[in-house]
Amino acid sequence: MSPNSSATTLLRPVVSTKTSTGIWWGLLGVVAFSFTVPLTRVAVEGMSPLFIGAGRAVVAAILAALALALTRQRLPRGRQWIRLAVVAGGIVAGFPLLTTFALTSTSASHGAVVIALLPAATATVAVIRGREHPRPLFWVLTVVGVIAAVVFALVQSGGFGALHWADLLLLGAVVAAAIGYAEGGLLARELGAWQTISWALVVAAPVMILLTVVSLGFGAPSATPVQWLSFAYLGVVSMFLGFFAWYRGLAIGPMAQVSQIQLVQPVMSIAWAGLLLGESMTWTTVVGGLAVILCAGAAVRVRLRK
Repeated sequence: MSPNSSATTLLRPVVSTKTSTGIWWGLLGVVAFSFTVPLTRVAVEGMSPLFIGAGRAVVAAILAALALALTRQRLPRGRQWIRLAVVAGGIVAGFPLLTTFALTSTSASHGAVVIALLPAATATVAVIRGREHPRPLFWVLTVVGVIAAVVFALVQSGGFGALHWADLLLLGAVVAAAIGYAEGGLLARELGAWQTISWALVVAAPVMILLTVVSLGFGAPSATPVQWLSFAYLGVVSMFLGFFAWYRGLAIGPMAQVSQIQLVQPVMSIAWAGLLLGESMTWTTVVGGLAVILCAGAAVRVRLRK
């Protein structure tokens, strides 16, 4: 069997099972993803959110199709197609589209704090998917983390009247990504890390192409070179190369432990937002970010304890 083969065997998984290796692969993926929110904020200044959310998936799908064809990967089998559709719905369509529309009306640092719920959300989906029975404290900390994120969003919106629609989109993006990450991490053990995201991109391609064409019907983007470079990063790295590392890390696992690395992603994203976009760091951003990160980290650690 060649190293790139997608054939599944019970005795020889397509990835190694060394935990430290999984953590390093996961960290590489997180560094790549940490630029996603700030660069999306740059791109939406010159392009429609629908074009960005769908178009970057089309760019990544072209690269994925080429990679699969050149390495002659075997087609997924049976229920793997359904699971790929779940992955595609979560991280190819759901997360990119929801976050892009949200970032048309909120700052990158604000989005990064709400998205900081993702590690706990991924661990929660992994618990449900694996039919685990974690300690009650896991659920308590997860709920507290959600409450912290919602309170932060309300305070940043100017009061406790109602959540801004952008915050609802960001929370929906967290749920979508958590489902895609958890299912993709499991599927990567069968198909391989880069093969999983590649097949998911191919599965989603027809819908993403249609949405891109629809977005162009409202007018071609009038973007600057910097905005086009940001879009290119979103398509090539955020939607494709970053997942090579991230899914490999999740596949090597353990999934919940590797997902903890995401706790540094909002910190990185907020730092990039300050450096690249000149966004100021307010006390609510600092307090809200710390609260969400600490709750997410504690929830994941509680689940890991035997």
